Order: sequence, then structure tokens, then C-alpha cells
Amino acid sequence: MTEIVDPTIPVVKNLLLLDSEGKRIAVKYFTPDMTSVAAQANYEKSVYAKTARTNARGEAEIIMFDDVVVVYKFLGDLMFYVTGDQDENEVVLYSVLQAFYESINLLLRNAVEKKTVLENLDLVLLAMDEIVDGGLILETDPATVATRVTMRQDGDGSPMSAEAASNPGLVTLSQAFGSIKEQVARSLLK
Repeated sequence: MTEIVDPTIPVVKNLLLLDSEGKRIAVKYFTPDMTSVAAQANYEKSVYAKTARTNARGEAEIIMFDDVVVVYKFLGDLMFYVTGDQDENEVVLYSVLQAFYESINLLLRNAVEKKTVLENLDLVLLAMDEIVDGGLILETDPATVATRVTMRQDGDGSPMSAEAASNPGLVTLSQAFGSIKEQVARSLLK
């Protein structure tokens, strides 16, 4: 059963983050036709082959590929892609792309490279979830995305921060991730 979506609402087909060789780092697909990993891998390989020779380092590039609008930009040794239907507004897709790579840049403190992204994959995936959910665009402000991912507030006191202040035993998600990382590292070193 396909869900009927208002045609005036911009929809993203997928977010892709590939390395400089076209290999998958982090991806999110929002279309039912890309359910198998093999189909996704073929699609990623095709998109990479079509865009690898272009110079999208300074500004983002836009191409039409297999009836899909692909907006992409290279940052460091990573390739950021946002795709939409052929009739999707390129400016909207560009704003999603900009939110995608700028929020990653903020989260990784300007150290956007494959190694750093892999070490902080949880933050990258959370950022992708904050930007697009089920194909619908939720947020395009990179600072807001980074703030939500790291669960910090800029002084306006969210319910989470108020609850954490009143209950010192409450653990935030980022603190839980940190604790789990430490426990795994200790168990590997034994």
C-alpha cells in the first residue's frame, strides 16, 4: 500500500554519504523501490560514476539522472548527495544538502573526513534523521540540527534540560553513548 502525500510537499528520495571511492558511509532511503541492499548498492555505484568526475568542491552541483534530481557536493574525501523526483524543486533539495553537510561539519568541528565520520557515525545518522524523516523535510538549519543531535540547548531550557537539572541521576542520550563507548573500549582492551 502506497501512502498518498500532498504533491505540494517537497519529498526527498534519499540522502547518501559516500567516500571518495563511491563506497557507502551512511545512507537513508525513503522510497519503497529501494528496499534491497543490492539495489541500493547499484544505485550508489551509478550515482557515483555519474558524478565522480565533476568538480563540486566549491559549489553544489545539480544533475538529472534516471528521472531523479541529484544535488551533490564534495567535502574533504566525502561526497554528500540528496535526491528527489524529477519534478522536485532543486532549491529545496539544495537547502537539504546544505543542511546535511554543514550540520556534519559543525558536529565534527570542521574535521570532515572519512575517518572522523566513521568514528562519529552515530552523530551523522542522528543528523540525517533530524533533517529528513520518511522523505519529509523536518529541518534545514544546520545549527538547529547540530544542537538537536548533541542535545544541547542555547539557553532557552528545553524540557530535557530542565528535567536533567532537577534530576541529577538522569542520563542524556549522548552521555549514554559515551558510557557505552567506554565500556566497549575497556572490554576490548582486556
